[in-house]
Amino acid sequence: MKRREFITTTVGMTLAAGAAFSTQPTAWAAEKTGSDPFLQPPLPYPLNALAPFLSEEQMSYHYGKHHAGYFKKLSELLEGKPDGKKSLEELIVTTSGPVFNNAAQAWNHTFFWNCMTPKKEKGPQGKLAAAIERDFGDFAKFQDQFKNTAVSLFGSGWAWLAKNPDGKLEILPGSNADTPLKVGKKPILVVDVWEHAYYVDYRNERAKFVAEFLEHVNWPFAEKQFEEA
Repeated sequence: MKRREFITTTVGMTLAAGAAFSTQPTAWAAEKTGSDPFLQPPLPYPLNALAPFLSEEQMSYHYGKHHAGYFKKLSELLEGKPDGKKSLEELIVTTSGPVFNNAAQAWNHTFFWNCMTPKKEKGPQGKLAAAIERDFGDFAKFQDQFKNTAVSLFGSGWAWLAKNPDGKLEILPGSNADTPLKVGKKPILVVDVWEHAYYVDYRNERAKFVAEFLEHVNWPFAEKQFEEA
């Protein structure tokens, strides 16, 4: 993958030693040039577009402070170092500690923004809908399991829908900066359950936030991730 393409929606993982993978740039890829630091991609919608689900104030703090901070810190950590030439995906699968934490959080949040839409979608369609029915019984059971995983996660982290190398879907809890990319699985959907994701609008009511998230899932985006895996 070219140096300028530092974040993509399509990450193909294999089971080869060293967790080798390939990437392909897509529409929401952002770029950096020369020795510029990692750049935070723009949101796919205005800051106030998700209101009242997520207010402009909530999004301003989350995107403008927390997410931006991961990119800033990552650039500082990698300034003048060989790893600064790597993409976020490469950093996620080859590093640990502060570099991994900031690279993963930068990638995870960009993926999360794209998992949401201002308009309410009816639900998944096509191949993803069939896979959800196959692996969870039906869509309602998937929603219940996904919500329970997100709400019951202790501390900060993420709840992921991911596709295994064998094609089966799985719901994964991830603490802190954990991501399915680290273990060779393809992210399909994610909800952020760090408190900074919802505390302005929902205080400590994580369950209410997750329920509202499920009403604003960008299912066409999730379907694309599933079909491109």
